[in-house]
Order: sequence, then structure tokens, then C-alpha cells
Amino acid sequence: MSFTLQWSAAFPSALFCRCSSRCSSKSFQRHCNRTLSEKVRVSDALSSKETGSNVRIQGWVRSVRPQKDNLFLHVNDGSSLQSLQVVASSHLNTRDLTFGCAVDITGTLEKSPSKRQNVELRARHIEVVGECNPVDFPFKIKERHSLEYVRQFPHLRCRTNAFSSLLRIRSEATTAIQSFFRDNGYVQIHTPVITSNDCEGAGELFQVEPAGHNDSDDPNPHFFSVPAYLTVSGQLHLEVMAGAFSAVYTFGPTFRAENSQSRRHLAEFYMVEAEIAFTESLDDLMKVMEGLFKAATEHVLSSCAEDVELFHKYIAPGHRAIDILKSSSQNFTISTEWGCDLQTEHEKFLVKHCGNVPVFVINYPYELKPFYARDNQDQPNHTAAAVDLLVPGVGELCGGSLREERLELLSLTEGVSEAWYLQLREFGSVPHGGFGMGFERYLQCILGLHNIKDVIPFARFSHSCLL
Repeated sequence: MSFTLQWSAAFPSALFCRCSSRCSSKSFQRHCNRTLSEKVRVSDALSSKETGSNVRIQGWVRSVRPQKDNLFLHVNDGSSLQSLQVVASSHLNTRDLTFGCAVDITGTLEKSPSKRQNVELRARHIEVVGECNPVDFPFKIKERHSLEYVRQFPHLRCRTNAFSSLLRIRSEATTAIQSFFRDNGYVQIHTPVITSNDCEGAGELFQVEPAGHNDSDDPNPHFFSVPAYLTVSGQLHLEVMAGAFSAVYTFGPTFRAENSQSRRHLAEFYMVEAEIAFTESLDDLMKVMEGLFKAATEHVLSSCAEDVELFHKYIAPGHRAIDILKSSSQNFTISTEWGCDLQTEHEKFLVKHCGNVPVFVINYPYELKPFYARDNQDQPNHTAAAVDLLVPGVGELCGGSLREERLELLSLTEGVSEAWYLQLREFGSVPHGGFGMGFERYLQCILGLHNIKDVIPFARFSHSCLL
């Protein structure tokens, strides 16, 4: 014969407990403990002002300190930098309760005597869900590992404090960027990842073809009617949409086939790109760049204060370029003359010269900019209506320009081969402009990280291993 034990219907359904008489007393107790305990995140438990509540925590052990009568654990579930201290009777300690193991703990939140946190969890039951051998685990409990060392374990580095903080910051920065554009009336566009165009004109493209397709007799060997590539930018597709919407943006992965393993390069990274119709001023673009930078940074600093404390902080805003470089006593590797492109060493010097705050550089030599940049038609220097935002520690963060909307000039521009792009200027064309911001570079800037591979969940670069 079996029976069912059930709490009164007056209790919320989450508190119902059902157990067969065939269950052992231990499994009955464990089931009741779980059912009667509210599952909470570590961050919510730490901020709780109520003690005495029954809670259930699931996470990973960051430290184990056994004593004669008590067992002390620190458990983290990724919701905060700070871990929750768990205090248990020593009889709950087991051999598989080690640093790095996954646990499911039920108990009571109590006021903590420690000044480091307001509450602690008095455990009644501890279950090791996933074992971890601390000898084989590459991260050691009392060692501070360098970013270079952690980078060797892309599948495990999210277990470290620094990288888990980075991922929380990255998540909040993503939310902040989306909110900025939404609040300012922009329409989000999902631009294609596979495209036929090379927006930047640099030729650093990943070509896309079906695996195993090698039919030499096929008159059209391509899967699509033309060669296809992974996108280097969503800008040209945003220009299409700017013919119907006054303000659009996209936020997604982009790809560059640069054969480099330097700290500045990734083969896959994320770009925030915006396009604004009915604008004839670089000031309009600079206001959006500055507004985006400030709004995102303010949100990150307020939402991830503890996480940001692990990294350096930067905040914000504007001077002129080539004369400053030429008059400086700095010995640059690349000489600085009018018409030369700015190198990273030049960009960083300009930022430092302006007091280590973000700085805008405008009106670049026309020959240095892509075909779509608007010709200022000025002499003798001949410049394009282009702007870069340079920031401390990184150099170029944002790059943008007014677009050449004049069909008669664009038709004569070398590099314009797409008929559809020219046709955009034939039907209801308006002055417009836009910019792109490298998301990983933004994170480098606000956190002060030297290597771009440390600000992306899974780094893709030349000759790297893929998960």
C-alpha cells in the first residue's frame, strides 16, 4: 500500500510535497528539503535583508575550509562576483566535496557575523552534483592565474573570477547598447552574415562554400550565383534600410581574415553599427557616438560596480591631429606626414596628448577612406567627411563618415561596382551617414585590458584552436 503526503491547498503550489511510502526516509527528507526551499540565485541571497528563510542554492564551490565541528564553503553560481558563504556541520563533509565541484545545497539564510557579507547559508543538506578533481583541474584554489595562462583553457576560463566578471559586464553592455538605440528611436536590422560584398575593400574575407562541393564541370561552381563571404560589416545593408527608416542599427558578428595573432586582432568579433538619414554633419554622428559611449558606460558602471573594480576604469570626451604628431618629440616608427594613415602609436599619442580622454579626429585624407565616404571637395588637402573616435589604451574605437549621396560623383568613384548601390541614389536618396563601433574594443577601453582575446567568450584568430 502506498500513500501520498500533501500539504494543505492553502499553501502555494511550489510548497506541495508528495512522496510514496516506498521512499527511504533519507530520500523523503531530501525531497522535502528541496520542495520546501525556495531556489534563489547567489546574488539575490547576498542582497537579501530577510533571514530565517529556507533557500536552495545551486552552484560551484570556490573554496572549502573544513574544521573540527564546522565546514565552510564559498559557493558561486555566476550571478555575482561575490560568493555566498555556506556553514555546515562537519558531518556533511564528503571526499567529493572539493574546489570546483558542482553542488546543490538547501538550508536557512542567517545573519552573518562576518563583516564581509550580510548573510550566510546554514546548510541542512549538501549534494555534490558534479565532482571535480582539484589535482587535475587547471585552476588552483589559492593561486592567482595570469590572463595568458587562463587563455590556454577557453572551455574552462569562465570559471575564473576575472572572466566571469567580464562576461557579466559584456552582457550588461549589450543590454545598454540595445536600450540606447531603442530609447532614441532606432530600428534594429538583422543584417546578413553571408554576403557578396567587401564593404571595407581590404580583401580580408572568409569565402563560404558548401563542404565537399568540388564539381569542376559545373558552369557555376558557387552555391549562390556569385562568390559569397562572411560579412566584414553590415553598413551597406544598413544604407539600404536608411532609405526607408530615419535611424537604423545592427549589432552582430563580423569577420576578418587577417593572418595575425597579435593582441589587437580577432577573426570573429562583434560590431555595433548605425546609419542615420537626413544628416549632413559629422557633428550629428559624433553626438551619437558620444551618447552611445556614455550611456553604455554609465549603465555598466552602475550595474556591475564590483565586477568593474577588477579592471581599470575610463570615462570621457575632444583636438587636431597631424600637427600635434609632427611637433611632438616622440620618435614614431612610422613617420607622420599629411596623407599618411594613423597607426596605433599615433592614435595612442593623440589620446594621451588630450589628457587621456576620448578624442575625435575628423576630415581624413580622401585617398585613405573607402568609396562610400563623402568627398569634402576641399583643396589643397582634399579630405573626406570621415571621423574616428580614439580612446585611451585602445586607439580607434569608432569609425564613421557621411556617405556619398551624390550619384554623379559616386558613379565616377573607383571601387563602386554594385548596380544596386548606385540605384539607391536614384530613388529618394537623402544625405546620410553612419559609424561602427567594435564591441570588444569598447570593453577593452572601459576595463583597461591589453589583449582583445580577453574580452570575448571564445576567441577566434589565425591558427587558433576552435571549440
